[in-house]
Amino acid sequence: MIAPVTQRTFYFIGVTTGQSSIMRIFPRWMAILGIECAIAGIDAPLNAPSETYREIVAHIKGDPLVVGGLVTAHKISLLNAARDLFDELDDLAVLAGEVSGIGKRGDTLIGFARDPISSRLALDAFVPASHFAQTGGDVLCFGSGGAAVAISIALARGSDPPRRMILTDIDAARLDHAHAIHEKLETGIKFEYLLNGDPAINAALMRDLPPGSLVINGTGMGKDLPGSPIQDGALFPERGLAWELNYRGELTFLKQARAQADRLLAVEDGWTYFVHGWTQVIAGVFDVRLTPDLFQQMNDAAKR
Repeated sequence: MIAPVTQRTFYFIGVTTGQSSIMRIFPRWMAILGIECAIAGIDAPLNAPSETYREIVAHIKGDPLVVGGLVTAHKISLLNAARDLFDELDDLAVLAGEVSGIGKRGDTLIGFARDPISSRLALDAFVPASHFAQTGGDVLCFGSGGAAVAISIALARGSDPPRRMILTDIDAARLDHAHAIHEKLETGIKFEYLLNGDPAINAALMRDLPPGSLVINGTGMGKDLPGSPIQDGALFPERGLAWELNYRGELTFLKQARAQADRLLAVEDGWTYFVHGWTQVIAGVFDVRLTPDLFQQMNDAAKR
C-alpha cells in the first residue's frame, strides 16, 4: 500500500528515484513558479506486475492531495496496465502508447506524453541543423522502450529526418510496440528492428553505420542496469553523434564514446533531455505556460 500524503504532493515514478537530482531541483522550481508542492518518489522494478502500476495510478487518482506525477522507466508498462483508470489521454499518449505525465483537472485524471516534445528540444540542442541531410547518417538506438519511441516520433516529425533508424532490444514485445507506432507515422524513415542483447552484434551494427550517424543508448544500462550495450573498443561512426540518455550512474556508454576523440564525435549525456522532460511534464501538470525565458530560469536553477 502507498501511504496517503499529508500535503500537496507530486509523485516521481521510477526505479531509483531517491538518487535523482530532481529531489534537490524540484523545490527550486516550485519556488520559481510560486507553487507550494512537495515531491515524493515511488520506486518499482523494471517490468513490475500490472497490479503495482494499477495501485500507483489509483492512488494518484483517489488522493486529493496528489496533484499528479512524472513517469520515467515505466511509461509503456504503466499505461498498458492502467489505461482504464485514466479519464483522458492526449494525442501523443495515444500515438506513443505511453504516459510520461499524469495530471488532474478536477476529478478528471489525464495521461499525457511529453517525451516526443522534450526529445525534439533535446535533439535540437546538440544535433546541427540539416545534419542528416548533409551527412547521410543513420540512427541506431539500443533499446526500443518509451524514450526510443518518443525520439523516433520526434525524428519522423522533424524537418531533417534520417534515411534509416535501427532499433534493437532484448524484448520482442517492445520491438513490436515500436513497430506498431511507426506504422502510424507518415514518414520516409526506413525503420529496422533487431531482437538482440549481444554487445558484439551491437558493435557490428555500429561499425557498419555511415559517417555522421547518431548512436543512442536507450537501454537503461549504465543507470538502472549495469554495463553498456556495446563492447569496449566498439567503433563509433566518424563525425557522428553519441547520445547517452542517462545523466547519472556509471554511464559506461558515455565513457566509451568520450574515449574515441579521434572519431570526431559529438557526445551528449542525458542532462538536457532530463531538464526538458521534467519541465514539460511540470508545465502540463500545473498548467504553466513554459516560455523560453521561464525555461531558462528553471534550467539555470537546476545547474546550481
